[in-house]
Amino acid sequence: MRLKISLLKEPKHQELVSCVGWTTAEELYSCSDDHQIVKWNLLTSETSQIVKLPDDIYPIDLHWFPKSLGTKKQTQAESFVLTSSDGKFHLISKLGRVEKSVEAHCGAVLAGRWNYEGTALVTVGEDGQIKIWSKTGMLRSTLAQQGTPVYSVAWGPDSEKVLYTAGKQLIIKPLQPNAKVLQWKAHDGIILKVDWNSVNDLILSAGEDCKYKVWDSYGRLLYSSQPHEHPITSVAWAPDGELFAIGSFHTLRLCDKTGWSYALEKPSTGSIFNIAWSIDGTQIAGACGNGHVVFAHVVEQRWEWKNFQVTLTKRRTMQLKLLSKTLPHQPFGYPEVRNVLNDAVDLLEFRDRVIKASLNYAHLVVSTSLQCYVFSTKNWNTPLIFDLKEGTVSLILQAERHFLLVDGGGIYLYSYEGRFISSPKFPGMRTDILNAQTVSLSNDTIAIKDKADEKIIFLFEASTGKPLGDGKLLSHKSEILEIALDQKGLTNDRKIAFIDKNRDLYITSVKRFGKEEQIVKLGTMVHTLAWSDTCNILCGLQDTRFTVWYYPNTVYVDRDILPKTLYEKDASEFSKNPHIVSFVGNQVTIRRADGSLVHISISPYPAILHEYVSSSKWEDAVRLCRFVKEQTMWACLAAMAVANRDMTTAEIAYAAIGELQIDWEKIKAKIEMEITKERERSPSGQSSKNIGLKY
Repeated sequence: MRLKISLLKEPKHQELVSCVGWTTAEELYSCSDDHQIVKWNLLTSETSQIVKLPDDIYPIDLHWFPKSLGTKKQTQAESFVLTSSDGKFHLISKLGRVEKSVEAHCGAVLAGRWNYEGTALVTVGEDGQIKIWSKTGMLRSTLAQQGTPVYSVAWGPDSEKVLYTAGKQLIIKPLQPNAKVLQWKAHDGIILKVDWNSVNDLILSAGEDCKYKVWDSYGRLLYSSQPHEHPITSVAWAPDGELFAIGSFHTLRLCDKTGWSYALEKPSTGSIFNIAWSIDGTQIAGACGNGHVVFAHVVEQRWEWKNFQVTLTKRRTMQLKLLSKTLPHQPFGYPEVRNVLNDAVDLLEFRDRVIKASLNYAHLVVSTSLQCYVFSTKNWNTPLIFDLKEGTVSLILQAERHFLLVDGGGIYLYSYEGRFISSPKFPGMRTDILNAQTVSLSNDTIAIKDKADEKIIFLFEASTGKPLGDGKLLSHKSEILEIALDQKGLTNDRKIAFIDKNRDLYITSVKRFGKEEQIVKLGTMVHTLAWSDTCNILCGLQDTRFTVWYYPNTVYVDRDILPKTLYEKDASEFSKNPHIVSFVGNQVTIRRADGSLVHISISPYPAILHEYVSSSKWEDAVRLCRFVKEQTMWACLAAMAVANRDMTTAEIAYAAIGELQIDWEKIKAKIEMEITKERERSPSGQSSKNIGLKY
């Protein structure tokens, strides 16, 4: 991934540009010390002066009024707040009319930001005050006051907290009067810029110590850069929270949310004082010290699935590469080696610019500004195309049978034939803060973590969009960080795994039948997880270990043999804060903290065992275990046999792992419990009768 820089030969402003802001994905406003507000149209490459401000107004910061107000949608932003050096902020319409000017601070107003709902404005100034205003410019409160200038401010994701700078310190202050204030030393020099992303809840800071840093919302340091040559003068999160950009003297850098750098560009801009991302997250604009406005488009994003690789080469062009097969005779567990000389290349052209894409389950789903394209890996020449309800897609999730699109208007499920299936809704739903960690999709279920109460998961039927089962929510005792549905098996056996804020991994059934389903802990200190796309095998990075749960349901059958069903590998080679990118077939892809990808191959035999058991081929399963001669396989088979009430196979498997003293009473009690559950599910009692006969 890199930035494609666009810079005019001659600047449109005569003095330094202090701030920029997007109205749509193709229209930008810039403000300069030459007192001009200029509109840029990227479709026609035209610029026009909107208004010339009075000579005593030197603009410092600009922020457009939020587009979405609850259910009322605006097509584009209609007004913005402009802060200036004369101690005022100005509410200005899109046409350049100054609607209101408000005396706000003694000295310059250094920053102004609307909250996400557009109901409040926060301003900070050289006088060290942080003030909250109504949307009409009426003072509500002075949130805080200090002896040093406040250079930057940002709202928390819920608009209930404000982050601001205080010299070398960062301070998070809730709006409630008696709530606890969080403060910590963040840099060795004065902090110049901060940003707080609403999707990933992470904080960016940068300052005169020439470093940028990433923090969580508790003030814990996640990443600190090496010192740059010059102070970092601007930072900005991409809307979806996956990327961020930083600006310095003749420097523009694109970074991953974990901190490592994708690309470094050195445009002739002077210092970049302000960075703004377009609404669709595809391009950046920077306010430059030499009067220029620099534009940078994010290109060369890459998606891989099996031996297919798709790269975004231009705004409307993708390159498809069919990679040659992995060379044979590679030692088990070693990285794959490809013969790249035989790779086939093709181009995919689009009418509009590409915004989001996803490649999985033999399909490539691409959203442009107006349409959605669905390609099959069996036929790349004739994609299925349909129009989007709202252009800016922020998330695409895929399952085997269908895919999910999230945009500013809602959540939509489509089949790969382009047929609309459902659109789940719940009270207080905010689609702008959903990401791949808080939404999960399987063939029959959609799971969404609630943002208002982070201990709750909403569960929906994929086919109807209605709440699953009896409509009861899945509730946990602690805040949930990440959720993931398993991908295979029957609907009644669907499981969801999740990590809570204590980094404990839990698993539970998504089907709720009147009484509480048991939520069982699988592991501790788990940082990231993923289900296999071919069978219900779960993997995770657990403290210093990479762990694979070959049959997670063992916790419900016989917890004593759970450790024997695991595969563990030392994870110290992945360094700090690695992340699981994908789990396809028997290959797990992990991204290390430095951005490099590591591929781990796990044994293919447990997946084959899952396939045999799902087809009730018990004799084949026993033969496979005898061939492989691994205790892990026998332990998985033992648990699978008990779960499926095949006692003959269970006895063989338990004997093979040395568990000769089988607690048949415990197993009998478990089967009785299963019969009770089946009776609840089947009023006729037919299925439970069959179970009893089998037992």
